[in-house]
Amino acid sequence: MTSFDQLNTRLKVGDTVWVTDAQGREVKGRVTSFAPDAMGVDANGAQVLRADEVRVVWNRRHDSLVNGALIGLGVGFGTGVGLALAGCSEADCTWGEGTLVALLFAGAGAGIGVGVDALIPGRRQVVFRASGASSSARLSLAPLITPRTKGVALSYSF
Repeated sequence: MTSFDQLNTRLKVGDTVWVTDAQGREVKGRVTSFAPDAMGVDANGAQVLRADEVRVVWNRRHDSLVNGALIGLGVGFGTGVGLALAGCSEADCTWGEGTLVALLFAGAGAGIGVGVDALIPGRRQVVFRASGASSSARLSLAPLITPRTKGVALSYSF
């Protein structure tokens, strides 16, 4: 999005944002207010950032914990079934014991899956980029010539 006055449609007061200004400095803080030509950010003290000073505004969106729960549930259930079958001999195998083991492992797996998913930081989402503001990725090629070697130096930064 390149229209600063529409930031309030993508963010709300209280969201944590990272703002890069025209000099390349980055500020992390919570949104305190919106105006058509400015936004308020509390970054260890209240600041008002004018639209002409702001180059990029981004935040992190966390995904749902459901996918972690489902993956953990499946892995736990499969492990429980495998352990129940491995510990079962033909003579003393009952369906109820194996089911209980599989359900216990499924519950534990779902809990672990939710915990792991909660630790993953979420994806970065750019909510505003000023027109003419380019991304910070750079690719550079340079000849590399020494008395012993000849080649090309390649560097990529982001």
